[in-house]
Formats: sequence, C-alpha cells, structure tokens
Amino acid sequence: MPEDLVLSEPEQFRALGHPLRHRLMLALRQRPATLAQLATALGVAKGTVGYHVKILEQAGLVRVASTRRVRGGVEQHYQPTSERLRIAPDAPVGADFLVRAALGEMLPADGTNPDLTFLRHARLTVAQAQALAASLERFAGEEHMPSDGDAGEPYGLLVSLYRADVPVLPDDAG
Repeated sequence: MPEDLVLSEPEQFRALGHPLRHRLMLALRQRPATLAQLATALGVAKGTVGYHVKILEQAGLVRVASTRRVRGGVEQHYQPTSERLRIAPDAPVGADFLVRAALGEMLPADGTNPDLTFLRHARLTVAQAQALAASLERFAGEEHMPSDGDAGEPYGLLVSLYRADVPVLPDDAG
C-alpha cells in the first residue's frame, strides 16, 4: 500500500467531508472489511454504507482489497488506497479541514478518559519550526490504529504546527 495519498481534488474533500464517510475511513484503517462488517460497526444500513463506500471509491480513497464467492454472490473487502492522507500545499482546503474532522470524531471527556487536549505557543525560527514539524510527523507515523486483538482505546492525534497571531509586547522602557 503506498504510504501517502496527496489530496488535492475537490471530490476528495467532498468525500471526506461527510461524517459517515470519515468514520468509514477510520474503520477501514484497522483492516479491510465488507459492507456488512462496516454496517455493523457503524450501526447503519448496509445500503447506506454501500452508497458512501462507492463515493469514497470514486474519489480514489478506497479500493477493493479482495473478493470471494459467498452463497452465489461475491463478497468484497474494501481498504484505503493509502495508509496516510496528506493535504497538497495548493489544495482548495487547509488545516481547518483537518481540525473540523478531528472535532467531529472527538468523544467527550469522562471519569475514566480525561481530556488531554492542550494549546501552547513557542517562538521558533523557520528552520526550528520545520525540524519540529518533521519530528512530530515521525512520532505520529509510529502510531497505528489497534487491530481487533489489541488492548486500549483508540485516540486521535491532530498535529498542527502553525504560525500564530500572538501580540508581541514592546521592550520594557526601564
């Protein structure tokens, strides 16, 4: 499976912009699955899943991984076309697309799963920012969705290193 799929076409973003299709992509990152398996996992009708998988397939985001004969029919297992997605620098959307996607999948904190979200600011040179971004990408690339047998809860990791509009105070005058 190719490592990165660079997203640049409007139909790719339209496909990923729908909450159900986003959840389908999350489920398929675990392993290839049939429409019936996806419908069960997401709690929606198989026909609905089929419609949305077709849109993802037409946008080049998923493909048929394997087929097999089952009771006179053909069962298809779908998988993402790439392990990771990356937004092209000249794409019609930006980081806000990823932030909205992350917000859509966030579960509320509870007694056993506290909110681990934080916002910090740092002063960096362009070279330092590029080095930090590369380091964070390497770290994020080491993590994978757990397989069916793995313990633990799935967590999302939204990494965004952005130039911030932070006011700069003048030097003290004495």
